[in-house]
Amino acid sequence: MSCAILTCDEVRAAEQMAVQAGIPLWGLMQKAGQACADVLHAEFPEGRVVVLAGPGNNGGDAFVAAQRLRDLGRNVWVFDLAPIAERSLEGQDALAGLSGARQPLEDLRLSLDDVVLDGLFGAGLSRALTGEAAYAVEHVNASGAKVVAIDVPSGLVGDIGDVIGPAIRADVTVTFCCKKTAHVLQPASGLCGEVIAAEIGFGRFVAAAGGGRLHENSPELWGAMLRWPEVSSHKHRRGRLAVVTGPLASTGAARLAAQAGLRAGAGQVTLLCPPAALMVVAGSVMAPLTASFSDEHQLVALTETADAVVIGPAAGITDKTRVNVEALAKADRTLVLDADAITVFKGEAETLGGLLEAPAVLTPHMGEFERLFPGVLAGAASKIEAARVAAKQVGAVVLLKGPDTVLAAPDGRAVVNIHASPFLATAGSGDVLAGIIGGLLAQGLDTFDAACAGAWMHGDAGIRASAGMTAEDLDQALRETIAALYAARSAHA
Repeated sequence: MSCAILTCDEVRAAEQMAVQAGIPLWGLMQKAGQACADVLHAEFPEGRVVVLAGPGNNGGDAFVAAQRLRDLGRNVWVFDLAPIAERSLEGQDALAGLSGARQPLEDLRLSLDDVVLDGLFGAGLSRALTGEAAYAVEHVNASGAKVVAIDVPSGLVGDIGDVIGPAIRADVTVTFCCKKTAHVLQPASGLCGEVIAAEIGFGRFVAAAGGGRLHENSPELWGAMLRWPEVSSHKHRRGRLAVVTGPLASTGAARLAAQAGLRAGAGQVTLLCPPAALMVVAGSVMAPLTASFSDEHQLVALTETADAVVIGPAAGITDKTRVNVEALAKADRTLVLDADAITVFKGEAETLGGLLEAPAVLTPHMGEFERLFPGVLAGAASKIEAARVAAKQVGAVVLLKGPDTVLAAPDGRAVVNIHASPFLATAGSGDVLAGIIGGLLAQGLDTFDAACAGAWMHGDAGIRASAGMTAEDLDQALRETIAALYAARSAHA
């Protein structure tokens, strides 16, 4: 499956490329319907199958699937929303090939043992469902029946992550050749269940149609960029990372980041702290080095040999933090700006962007993003577009954290990371993420690759650490993640 994410218009463009290459639309519909039927039969081999068919091509897919399921011996009931006059030629062909009776949607009755194939409306929907369709959606959700949705659960809009009205809650969604925005952005993605992208004939045109602008995060995107030690490697060749701590009582966040940077592969990590915190920091770490600084001039001098600097975790929302960020930026340090290093520029994104001469990654959560870029989220069509606007505004990579973390580069490229665990919602988790990205930057990855790789590694470590985890648990889990990536690299070498 391609990790590209396409808009509805881009999917239509890919389908048209397939048609121009000699694949008829009817052939695509046949394969789509058969794929849906095969997934449903494999996932839910028992129970009556209730097929809901709408007026568009989703309805045609549903008819093809219904006939395929009947051929497999399943007990299939078809409920039809639309008269034949509203169907495309392919939809009419699909209906003509359907044996057996159809019932009007108003007669729909479901039980807990039923399996619903939802083919009412696809990703191209642009309005909230009303009337008979809304009733059907509510009845499906209340029934407790298992649901396989075609393309997207009915009621969702393919190009956004918002839920604009009644929408079916699916256990499995079968889409075609690639995912769409609704499959990866919350809250819409939460209604999709497991998303299976079936190859039906236009997969080879997905890359051209999407233009490489949006992908789901995967090692496929950045795995070849990872740096691995060689026989002749030594710690200084593997990259030097500096992590700036907060004051005496707030050094734990930076220590988490420093350990993550080491685990991610940086050869040497130095924790830089205020003088009053030095004994606490030095007495609580093993591998990281420690040093203290009294002002921004000493901080700049101590980072002279650093390949990347992480600043912000528990740094304090103070004038001193802002001065330190400004000094590092003016000294052309490659930066990871997290937490307080972002908040101290509240409402001043253009000012921050003007300071950033060297590459930088910003890692805000939703609240920090809104503080730095007020109104951008509210004014954007999606979280993806908001991150793109922000990245262009500051001239840096923006990683907007959440269950659907969005990463955007100033040139418009974007990636959505859903490879993660809800148990990452714990204190210190974001500091670990900042450290991982810093460690990857120190080894020479560019900012976008480092941010994408860091988000995926962080998410994978969260999955491995699982229930009951704390941020400290991520260190060992991250070791397992990186070992697995190295093993996969070695296997394909």
